[in-house]
Amino acid sequence: MEWLQQLVNGLFLGGIYALLALGYTMVYGIIKLINFAHGDVYMMGAFLGYFFIKHLHMNLWVALIATMATTALLGVIIEILAYRPLRKSTRIAALITAIGVSFLLENTMTYFFGSSPRSFPQVMHIQKYDLGPISVSNIQLLILAVSIILMVLLQLIVKKTKMGKAMRAVSVDSDAAQLMGINVNRTISYTFALGSAWAGAAGVLIGLYYNSIDPLMGMTPGIKAFVAAVLGGIGIIPGAALGGFVIGMLETISTAIGLSDYRDAVVYAVLIIILLVRPAGILGKNVKEKV
Repeated sequence: MEWLQQLVNGLFLGGIYALLALGYTMVYGIIKLINFAHGDVYMMGAFLGYFFIKHLHMNLWVALIATMATTALLGVIIEILAYRPLRKSTRIAALITAIGVSFLLENTMTYFFGSSPRSFPQVMHIQKYDLGPISVSNIQLLILAVSIILMVLLQLIVKKTKMGKAMRAVSVDSDAAQLMGINVNRTISYTFALGSAWAGAAGVLIGLYYNSIDPLMGMTPGIKAFVAAVLGGIGIIPGAALGGFVIGMLETISTAIGLSDYRDAVVYAVLIIILLVRPAGILGKNVKEKV
């Protein structure tokens, strides 16, 4: 029954990918930019959580909130300094800038903290719960609970708040939204803040789960979260969440059937198949884009 255990493990890992994928899908939905620095904001979240818990002696919940607030600020700074000046430029210019910001964050952290992995402070005593053929830990349950709460909260923010309505208006037509009195710059910055805060939370949770962080830890999860966003339907929040869980389970099932060395390849192969069959993603709608 190892495959069943791995399926359950994939559910918890998928929660992390889902939180990351939400940032990709929101930013793409509002300004059509693939923010490849998003995975490194997740890495910054892990290091901030490490600093708040180990050096400022915060408890997990205070550290989680402080990390989300700090990464939200980092996301706004990145948007203002790196992306806003290029908003009217070509998409390739913005994409190259995103890759540049990614390398800047990685190398800055490597310069100041070194490239060696660090042990994340264990603020929770690990407990295992046997549920028939499967076993789960309290940390896994915490990750799943926090992920679901944050995903539901994000959906409520987007659907029910005034700024959420502004985000949806800007994503449809930013010029028309501006004519209606919406502050487009503030709305885009708010979108970056939300996505970065959720990525920061994912960084803290993954540090707690794997007990190891390093400056390059955001590269692969960042790409997989982007895959998850595309798989679910990029620009669609529920699609990003669904894609995250699918990618997490695909990865762990690959391990269960003896393809652990090829689990990343399996994820990308499934993406290619999905895009060939349904280019808009699982929940996406095929809409012709005006040229």
